[in-house]
Amino acid sequence: MTAETGATSFAALHHRPGDPLLLPNAWDHASAAALAARGFPAIGTTSLAVAAGAGLPDGRGATREPTLRLARILGPGPYLLSVDAEGGFSDDPEEVATFAAELWAAGVVGINLEDGLGAARPHAAKIAAVKAAAPDLFVNARTDTYWSGDGDERDTLRRLELYRKAGADGVFVPGLTDPRRIETLVRSVGAPLNILYSPAGPPLRRLADLGVARVSLGSLLYRRALGAALDAVSDIAAGRTPGGTTPSYEEVCGRTANRTT
Repeated sequence: MTAETGATSFAALHHRPGDPLLLPNAWDHASAAALAARGFPAIGTTSLAVAAGAGLPDGRGATREPTLRLARILGPGPYLLSVDAEGGFSDDPEEVATFAAELWAAGVVGINLEDGLGAARPHAAKIAAVKAAAPDLFVNARTDTYWSGDGDERDTLRRLELYRKAGADGVFVPGLTDPRRIETLVRSVGAPLNILYSPAGPPLRRLADLGVARVSLGSLLYRRALGAALDAVSDIAAGRTPGGTTPSYEEVCGRTANRTT
């Protein structure tokens, strides 16, 4: 599959009314391979896992190189890859565009760019620069009005419209769980809407009924994996047999041996 074909296929996954793209997020080759083996056609990365794995803070622009390194490991995989790039690791739109072009060259077909609730117009300039440098790369423009802001509906819509006009292919509003507000955005924004799954929010079927085009899992799987490891060691220390799913040594080795890079 060529990069252009992959990008077209990835974009098409956002235009299936009633059947949103469920995007699980991996943190290394083994987790991506395991998710692909379960039949997921597209996989994202999660900035928290990249940062935690490198011992760096998340959301502070400190993980450009670890993010690119992971993209180069996962890019050739048998799935469509979207990368969480925080705010692009620079305030300079051209530097963000250069990074996006490097991702595209690594086989990445999608990128998440978050505004961190900074000014909207500089973020829109980053989006425009990325689309100029890598026109086929699917740009998922994230606003943090609900993640770290006060959830102002008018400000959210204003930002998303600005990002869409700058060339964003999809828009992402993590932290938004209210069905009425989700439905309003679906009707108003004019681009595929991505919602971050929350165990306390609407289930996948309800999000599909509301018109959501993409449901991301963010860092949830990574955090659950850490939790499962702690639960397992606690069970062993208490003399109990650990529960849950445990892939065999051979299964994990087999997926590593199939790596194409």
